[in-house]
Amino acid sequence: MRLLTVMFLLLLGCILTHSGLALSYAAMGLGLWFEKMIPSLLPFMMLSGIMVRLRLTDKAAMLVYPIVRPLMKVRKNVCYAMLMGFLCGFPMGARVVDDLYGRQMIDRREAEYLLAFCNNIGPVYFCSFVLPLLGRRLVWPYLFGMYGIPLLYGMALRYTRFRDIPLPGKNLPLPGENLPLPGEEGGRPAALVACEDKSGLAKSHSGARFWEKLLEAVDGSVQASVRSMLSLGGYMILFNLLNLVPHLLFGRPVAPLSPLLEITGGLKLLGDAFPLYSLLALSFGGLSCIAQTYSCIGDSDLSISDYILHKVVLTLLCGLFYLGWFLLLPGSFLR
Repeated sequence: MRLLTVMFLLLLGCILTHSGLALSYAAMGLGLWFEKMIPSLLPFMMLSGIMVRLRLTDKAAMLVYPIVRPLMKVRKNVCYAMLMGFLCGFPMGARVVDDLYGRQMIDRREAEYLLAFCNNIGPVYFCSFVLPLLGRRLVWPYLFGMYGIPLLYGMALRYTRFRDIPLPGKNLPLPGENLPLPGEEGGRPAALVACEDKSGLAKSHSGARFWEKLLEAVDGSVQASVRSMLSLGGYMILFNLLNLVPHLLFGRPVAPLSPLLEITGGLKLLGDAFPLYSLLALSFGGLSCIAQTYSCIGDSDLSISDYILHKVVLTLLCGLFYLGWFLLLPGSFLR
């Protein structure tokens, strides 16, 4: 604790004595959050939150479930979390897992399994920001390194460490899974069940109840998503600000250290100088990503230590992929 106190006092002193430099690092984090993260993450957060609150996740997963089920042998809600984690980007994977687990739509083993490989940088962010920044012309090899490796890792884990997860159709529903919304019985509005032989009054009541629940879900999702985005912005500002200390110690920005603190600001500082290092740092995510993941799962009994361990393993596997690419196809390596 004394060491942490000294470190934070040191950072505070650096901010006070070099306010202009501190302002530039903080502004960089704020600008990247506003320009890159909000447009690419907030819509997905709100829509996913609405679907979770209305218990539509199993229906949303039906698009890919016929492919995922024979490969991963998981239930529809798990498939939905995988889909959102891979398509929507960090930290949506952890956010969706926490939402589903908190509402008892997946169990703890399924939540741990999903956190092991589904919380990655988003493809929109990767293709629109990272690859142009690194000046890479090829696309598919980098997509495989960023998303194919975690997917294969998840498949391997399903048949090894997480083989105890019950097969779909072989386990009883979890509490809260596939249950009707409040005010419904057996999937039918309570008012309709009680008064189905009456006039159109029951239909009117059920329709009003539907819109009430929809608006409630929208309001809850929007508020929760905005709070999460504000938290994400705070983490980006804080961890970009930490670049101030090595900058002052060495008299210049220490670009290779930056992606390990906060990935977006670090990549911007590093540019295209060390593309392989940047790609490996993306697989790990940086300390800011770890802190944000903890902010998503911190109120649950899910382990952040296990999450970090899996991130280290994925980074090593990604490094082996790039090594294999270099050995087999050196002419196209990192093009």
